[in-house]
Amino acid sequence: MNTNNKYKSVIDINSKKLPVLYKSILIGLAVGIVASFYRLVLMSGEKLCFRVYDYIDSHLILFPFVFIILCLLGFFVGILVSKYKMISGSGIPQVKGIIMGYFKNNWFSTLIAKFGGGALSILSGLSLGREGPSVQLGACVAQGIGDKFADSQTEKKILIASGASAGLSAAFNAPLAGAMFAMEEIFKYFSPVILLSTMTAAVVSDFIARVIFGTSPVFNFNVQNTIPLNKYWLLFILGAILGIAGAFYNYILLKSQKLYKKIGKSNIKVRMIIPFACAGLLGIFFPIVLGSGNKIIGQLQLSTGIRFLFLILAVKFIFSMVSFGSGAPGGIFFPLLIMGGIIGAIWGNISINYLGCDENLFYNFIILAMAGYFTSIVRAPITGIILLVEMTGSFTHLLSLTVVAVSAYVVADLLKSAPIYDSLLENQISESKIDTEYDKSKKITIETIVHHGCQAENKLVKEIAFPKECLLISIRRGGRDIIPKGNTRILGEDYLVFLINLNEEPKVREILNRITTLQ
Repeated sequence: MNTNNKYKSVIDINSKKLPVLYKSILIGLAVGIVASFYRLVLMSGEKLCFRVYDYIDSHLILFPFVFIILCLLGFFVGILVSKYKMISGSGIPQVKGIIMGYFKNNWFSTLIAKFGGGALSILSGLSLGREGPSVQLGACVAQGIGDKFADSQTEKKILIASGASAGLSAAFNAPLAGAMFAMEEIFKYFSPVILLSTMTAAVVSDFIARVIFGTSPVFNFNVQNTIPLNKYWLLFILGAILGIAGAFYNYILLKSQKLYKKIGKSNIKVRMIIPFACAGLLGIFFPIVLGSGNKIIGQLQLSTGIRFLFLILAVKFIFSMVSFGSGAPGGIFFPLLIMGGIIGAIWGNISINYLGCDENLFYNFIILAMAGYFTSIVRAPITGIILLVEMTGSFTHLLSLTVVAVSAYVVADLLKSAPIYDSLLENQISESKIDTEYDKSKKITIETIVHHGCQAENKLVKEIAFPKECLLISIRRGGRDIIPKGNTRILGEDYLVFLINLNEEPKVREILNRITTLQ
C-alpha cells in the first residue's frame, strides 16, 4: 500500500487538482495586479509619447534634445538587455524555454528589468506590444509563487504556464485565449490539470483587469452583418494573401535579427540605439506608426484611401522589424494584429468598391484579417480565433474567422514558414549563453501524447528505443494508469509519463518528440 501511494504521488499530478486550483487562483490574483499595472504604465507612456511628439512638431528647435534623450534611453535599455538576457524580445520564447528545461531564470530580476525595459521602449515610441512582456511577467510571478508552494518540478512548470496564461488574459481581457495559448503554443498538448490551472488563473486575472479597465472589448468595431456564403470565395483569397504575408513577416523578422547581430555583434548597447533613433525621426515625419498601433485603428475606415493604407502598412512593417529585431523588450502580438487589420481594410475596400460587397461588411474584413495574419505568423489558429472573438466581443463571425485562419495556416505551412516563436526559441538556444545546468540529483516527470501514425504507436514498450536517460513509469489511458511492462502495447492517444534527471530534460524532450509525434 505504501509503495502504491508513493507511485501515485510521483505519476499523478491530476490527484492534486484542488491544491493546484488554489495556487492558480493566487497566481491569477498576483498576475492580474502586475500585468494590469504594466498595461496602465504602457498606456500612459504611449499617450505621453504622442503628446511629446505633438509638442516637438510645433517646436522643432527642441528636437535635437529629444533625439539625444532617445539615444540615451536606447543605450540604457541596451544595458538592461545585455545584463539580463532573458528580457530580450517578447519573452514568450523564453517562457517556453524555461518550461522545456532549456533555461534557468532569476524570476525577480527578470520581472523588474522586463517591466522597466518594456515601459521605456513604449514610452520612446517603438513598434512593440504589451502581450509578450505580460506573458513573461506573468510567468515570472508564477515562478516566484511556485518556488514557495509547488510540490514538484512538474507542478511548478504548470504554474508557470498558468502565469503566462494569466498575463495574456490581463493584457487583452481574453481569458479563453490565454488558456488556449498555454496549451496550443507553450505545451502543445491537452491535459485536464493544465486546462484547470491555466483557465483558473486566466479568469481570475481577467477579473482583476476588468475591474481596472472596464468590460468594453479592446477592439470596438461596429460589426452589423455577417458575410454571406456566396462571398466566402473572398475569404479564401484573403486567407491565402495573409498566409503569404505571414510567411514574409517571419522571414524578414529573422533576417532583421541576423542583420542586427552583424551590426552590433559585440555591443548590444550600441545597436539598441538604432530603433530609438528611428522612433525619434518617425515621431516628426510619420508619428501614426509609433507605439503598438492604437493610433492606426482610427484610420481603418472605408473612406481612407488604399494608397495611404499601403503606406501605413509598409512603414509600420519596416519599423516593427527595426524595433523587434533589435531585441528591445516588447511583444509582436498587437503590432501584427494592427498590420493584419490594415491588410483587412485594404481587402475590404477592394471587395466593397470593386467586387460588389455590402459596405456594412468592412469591419468584418478587418477582424478576419487580424486572426488570419496572427495564425500565419504564430501558427496557433484556435488561439487566434478565440482571441479575436474575445477582443471584439462578437461571436457572429466565428465561421468566417475559421475559414480565413485555416486558409492562412495552410498557405503559410505550404510555404514552409516555421512558427515564429519556435524559430525565435531555436535561435536563442543556439546563440544564448544562458546557464542551463541543473543539479543532476533532481528528478522531474514529463508527459507526452502518442500521436496517431507516429513511430511509437502500436508498438510494444520493449520495441521502442526510448532515450536511456529516461524511465517510462506510467501509461495513462482512458482515465486510468497502467504500469508499463516490456510487452505493454503503446496506443494512439496514450499519455506517457517519464521520470528523468532535470538536467537531461531538453535532450530527452527532443528525442521523445521525434518518437511520439507525427513528423
